[in-house]
Amino acid sequence: MKKGILLLFAAVITMACSQKASKEDAKKINGYWEIEKVIMADGSKKEYKINTTYDFFEIGNDYKGFRKKVSPQLDGKFLTDDTSEAVEIIEKDGKIYLDYKTEYAKWEEELKSISENQMTIVNPQKIEYQYKRATPINLLDGKETK
Repeated sequence: MKKGILLLFAAVITMACSQKASKEDAKKINGYWEIEKVIMADGSKKEYKINTTYDFFEIGNDYKGFRKKVSPQLDGKFLTDDTSEAVEIIEKDGKIYLDYKTEYAKWEEELKSISENQMTIVNPQKIEYQYKRATPINLLDGKETK
């Protein structure tokens, strides 16, 4: 009996944590994200304990915006440059995609799941990127920046 209750509880938690993305939920993408783990198409995995760049997303009410690579600095700020990718959240065949455009290329990635603090994106090569919400860290005073 206890085992059955534990299995049911584990199943509910797993389903809640792996929330399938909807177009409205996709707006949770706004902010800073860092890659936590990458799962290659062959199933091999790579974990990232420290990242030198984060992805910053800003999406408006029209589901259009941009993604920019930023570098966290020791004082809690981010270093950026002038490059960014236009991105639009689109729904196709019951799935949510991030449709990217630059001056040189156009591609899309599936937004497999998203919550307030975790996100999974799969690119056309079937490489899965697992992100966690990033927060700036000020190493000068050792406290998290809010």
